[in-house]
Amino acid sequence: MASGSDKDAPKEGNFRIPGLRGAKTTTLFRAVNPELFIKPNKPVMAFGLITITLCVGYLGYLHATKDNDQQLYEAIDSEGEKNMRRKTSKWD
Repeated sequence: MASGSDKDAPKEGNFRIPGLRGAKTTTLFRAVNPELFIKPNKPVMAFGLITITLCVGYLGYLHATKDNDQQLYEAIDSEGEKNMRRKTSKWD
């Protein structure tokens, strides 16, 4: 006679793997969507996060310094006061 503990113990082929790793898929699906089946690599994720952050920061820096480089010159008006003006084109 079988005891109750035999029914509760999982058999080797009876358990399910969580996520898509346990699903039945084709090789083509796995080749097209490898990120669903590969275990996360934390050092690579950290490197990518730092790289993206530095790129966005550099773009923000370039945007902030562009405003300061608007081809300003110092002009003296008829009263002798100095003013900073942007260079303009005859076409503007």
